Amino acid sequence: MTHTRATQLLRGASAICIAFGVLMFLSLPFQLGSLFGLFLDLAHLPIDGRQTFTSDSELLLGAISGGLLTGLGVMTWQVTTHVYATNPEIGGRIMMYGLISWFVIDSTGSVFAGAWFNVVLNSGFLALFVVPIQLASKPKPMLSA
Repeated sequence: MTHTRATQLLRGASAICIAFGVLMFLSLPFQLGSLFGLFLDLAHLPIDGRQTFTSDSELLLGAISGGLLTGLGVMTWQVTTHVYATNPEIGGRIMMYGLISWFVIDSTGSVFAGAWFNVVLNSGFLALFVVPIQLASKPKPMLSA
């Protein structure tokens, strides 16, 4: 994979992250809680309609999570654009540390909460970032005369 293509894919992954976070936020004023209830039901298999996104505490955690997810997406977009694009080694390392930290804490907490399937969902989300970083061809150093 070329560095240019990896950069494009990382911006796309960042945009997905931003969109999901903004959608979580918009679910509050526009009462789209049923959409996130379905997500919670999926994370807590089986899909049985028992998980909701309606109590004041759930809505607060949704607002916080939506804000953090949007912020993560904006940050990865900026790191991709202003660091990774010109220095893939440093930019990739910055993103990998943050993404692995998120994945370990979120996935471990999900298992403790009884939502083991969220680890699978997290793995797909993580792959959106890790695959381009790992598969990008490394730029060749310039030869000095």
